[in-house]
Amino acid sequence: MLDELERARFARLVLPHLDAAYSLARWLTRDPAQAEEAVQEAYLRAFTYFGTFRGEDARPWILGVVRNACYRQFEQEKPGTSLPFDDEAHDEASAAAGTVVPFPVDPEAAAIARAEREILQRCLRGLPAEYREVIVLRELHGCSYREIAQIADVPLGTVMSRLSRGRRLLQQALAAQLHGRETGT
Repeated sequence: MLDELERARFARLVLPHLDAAYSLARWLTRDPAQAEEAVQEAYLRAFTYFGTFRGEDARPWILGVVRNACYRQFEQEKPGTSLPFDDEAHDEASAAAGTVVPFPVDPEAAAIARAEREILQRCLRGLPAEYREVIVLRELHGCSYREIAQIADVPLGTVMSRLSRGRRLLQQALAAQLHGRETGT
């Protein structure tokens, strides 16, 4: 059990990243309830093993713990289970995680922006998990390549190649979505 000083250090270093942890879990699990469960498990684990943490930047460490909790959930699931995804709840989670959503004055511009955001989210959700996680960590959470390597427990070169491949896959999916929308299919 942690002493009072370590509990205060945990609260100072780890708790501020709760929104980012939930956002990452949402993107990985694609389910709000599973994301909450993964974050709860991760924070309990982090609290239990906080005595082994060294350093002052707990963000990569806790996001790695959350990532591992999500993958443990995947291993426990039955094969072939599809995960539901609630776009409205995810939008709220993104906003809670610090995503800045501009408020356009023009209703038409607002509708277009929402449609584009929905297409992007749908395409991002369709990526394989190893590409989706590095894109979410880099583009939504602003993690450095080194932080992503630490979180995903992979070499730096793997992070770079997954980001490159993930961005290419995302670009292809977006192009297919936009092409389908333009042709009316």
